[in-house]
Amino acid sequence: MGVESLLVFIIIGAIAGWLAGLIVSGFGFGLVGNIIVGIVGAFIAGWLFPRIGFSIGGGVLAAIIHATIGAIILLVLVKVLKRA
Repeated sequence: MGVESLLVFIIIGAIAGWLAGLIVSGFGFGLVGNIIVGIVGAFIAGWLFPRIGFSIGGGVLAAIIHATIGAIILLVLVKVLKRA
């Protein structure tokens, strides 16, 4: 993986984590936290979506949507586990 790919990966993770934090109220982790939430969300969505037959498509916008949905799933799970 080149430096450019890594930079795009981090930027997409930051955007996805920030969007997920806005959608799931009560979560704000700062820049580094948003990057981590977005990247973990991308892995969750990358694992889950093919198993249920869901596909968004390709490109940067699709990657952001994909990672955001995964990050939302992650934040909702964290919120549920925090209440338990």
